[in-house]
Amino acid sequence: MQIDLSGRVVLVTGAGRGIGRTIAQTFHREGAHVVALDLDAGALAELREESLADLALTCDITDPAQVREAIARVDETFGRLDVLINNAGINAEGPLESFDPGLWDRVFAVNVRGVLNTCQAVIPLMKRQGAGRIINAASFAAVIPSVDAAAYGASKAAVVQMTRVLASELGPWGITVNAYAPGMIPTAMNGFSALDDAAASTKLDQLSIRRWGLPEDVANLCLFLASDLSDYITGALLHVSGGKFATQDPGAAARV
Repeated sequence: MQIDLSGRVVLVTGAGRGIGRTIAQTFHREGAHVVALDLDAGALAELREESLADLALTCDITDPAQVREAIARVDETFGRLDVLINNAGINAEGPLESFDPGLWDRVFAVNVRGVLNTCQAVIPLMKRQGAGRIINAASFAAVIPSVDAAAYGASKAAVVQMTRVLASELGPWGITVNAYAPGMIPTAMNGFSALDDAAASTKLDQLSIRRWGLPEDVANLCLFLASDLSDYITGALLHVSGGKFATQDPGAAARV
């Protein structure tokens, strides 16, 4: 049995760089029609030049009007939308005691309201089709948060709960809704690649599979969730974390 996504229309938010770009590349390789949304027009231009996106649209997902306009373009171009991958997100750190309320609101505007905006815009298309896949980026921070990262962790926990509610609300139309929780994948946002050897080793001791995650690990999970092979999976949070904290001290296995 093979995953067959040829001809599917797949929209990826935050597709211009990082994990989102890898997701777009992966779905393109599998024969899907990729719609890329991002704020960075330059990054979208690169996707177009490399023929990795069939439609690339500059869009601020915190603006419902811009999102509705983008989805209208998708409907006009393809007449359908099979998969929505809500990859876009931001982080902001600092102790809660002095955390800037405006920054808190910005994190929630992108990470939570942005997901709501895109879901609300695509649901009518998916209901019309009687099928669809919504895949939301959560985070391991939604499971175990970190000191000085309350805004990010709380926003991703909200995404998990939204995912569960949407799964039940949309199930009667054949639409599944799932979330994934990456563990430690070095990106420009988290700075893992800049850690010294000792700090990196301490981080890696949290993992059952003792290596950094790759963007491809996330993209491959998204492929599965977008495919017919995942028909009976909905309302789930799937970890793609290398078994992070599967036990209290995963690193102890390497020391036995």
